[in-house]
Amino acid sequence: MDALLVHALLVSALLTPPLLAAVVALLARRATSAAAWFNAATMPVSVAAALAIALHLAGGGAPIAVGTAWRLDALSAVLAVLVTLVATLAAWLAPGLGSGDASRRETRLYRVYANLFAFTMLVAVSTSNLGVMWVAIEATTVTSALLIPVRRTKAALEASWKYLLIGSVGIALAFTGTVLAFVDYAASGGDLELALHWTTLRAAAPLLHPEVARLAFVFLLVGFGTKAGLAPTHTWLPDAHSEAPAPLSAMMSGVLLAVALYAVARWKAIIDLAVGSAFSDTLLLTVGVATIVVGSTSLLAQTHYKRLLAYSSIEHMGLACFGLALGPTGVFAALLHLAGHALAKSTAFLLAGRVYERYGSGEISSVPGLLSAAPGTGVLFMATVLALAGLPPFGLFLSEVLLVKAGWTAGHAVVTGAVLLLILLTFASLVAQLQRMLFGRTASGTPTGERVGLPLALLALPVVVLAWMGVTIPAPLRELLTHAAEVLQP
Repeated sequence: MDALLVHALLVSALLTPPLLAAVVALLARRATSAAAWFNAATMPVSVAAALAIALHLAGGGAPIAVGTAWRLDALSAVLAVLVTLVATLAAWLAPGLGSGDASRRETRLYRVYANLFAFTMLVAVSTSNLGVMWVAIEATTVTSALLIPVRRTKAALEASWKYLLIGSVGIALAFTGTVLAFVDYAASGGDLELALHWTTLRAAAPLLHPEVARLAFVFLLVGFGTKAGLAPTHTWLPDAHSEAPAPLSAMMSGVLLAVALYAVARWKAIIDLAVGSAFSDTLLLTVGVATIVVGSTSLLAQTHYKRLLAYSSIEHMGLACFGLALGPTGVFAALLHLAGHALAKSTAFLLAGRVYERYGSGEISSVPGLLSAAPGTGVLFMATVLALAGLPPFGLFLSEVLLVKAGWTAGHAVVTGAVLLLILLTFASLVAQLQRMLFGRTASGTPTGERVGLPLALLALPVVVLAWMGVTIPAPLRELLTHAAEVLQP
């Protein structure tokens, strides 16, 4: 079969299912259950396409390209796999499939906007045009913000507006950086039709003016960093992630933050060719460590378990940002960390939704005795939180070890030592908060006992994969991450 046709089929199979599911949910005004099952049945097609692309690129294959609009290299493939996996898990555990108490309106709204949310994230990591990438990331703000207040509580409405306001300001700054790079490239006399394409800008990067390139990267880092939950523009994240429906929180925290950091990494590779890596590395180290400080020091003070998970996401994005400044080894570790975080955090938020259904409260103090009230949920929640805390044998332990090693090797001994202490603080805080939920006497009136069914089985799969990743990195994943790190090197 012709290579171009194969590429077109793979890209279509990757992008079409969530978009089609959104259209079906929009049209199915009353048949919300049928639309939900259609969504759950078609999302695995996106997963299969993403895995096929990833395996092709892990084996050293050429990037998947369709015209000048779509291009997936190894870095794109890593994010595409994560987005499709988390979106599929969320689709299977979202309203409409079971006997939950969500209304028909809530189910329909969720299915429309959640699928559009997944689609916009996939567009962001699949397009070869950095301008289209900006548009897609801006669209993620709209599609996800509309879902946060799906149950119309005051706190959810406030969180949604805060997210829209701060996210829009951030993405406007990213737009400014994108325009600066475009204008600088145009001034060099390049082909304007391909001005914002990744390969074109990368090839022309040495011709960019260093002062303009530096200024553009500052805008891009602050702008996309806002969406990634990097300090100091992280303040929207705890409110939005804690008030959103659990499946949406899983996608926002598990993969949206990673997609925004992907945009930063893409631009960093271009700016490094224009001015050298020292400038961007210094900025990323500073922002990364500041973000780790905010995330880790905020954990012990939390009283709401979804806010606890949200601040954990801030800490992990800081670690990934730190890794992007440490050369090929650091980039490899950062991408491995993003993969482990996507699996662990999305599962933790989905389990947090089950905890809320059982106890009717998001307060940590109101959820004692989780292990006795809901043993299956309790064990899996414990495993995911311990994975997020960096406990072996989970994959995040291995990625954190590699990040520390990369920092030490790169000559940042003092900064790396501080990061290691903050990692230990995170571990102690999460374990302390976790034991408050797992043990103790269950409040009277709380339902006890739990049937082991498909939802728990699905949620157990990421935990098993996380444990596997901590023992050994599967060869295809290792090769894919290695090629992805090479994409970002000069």
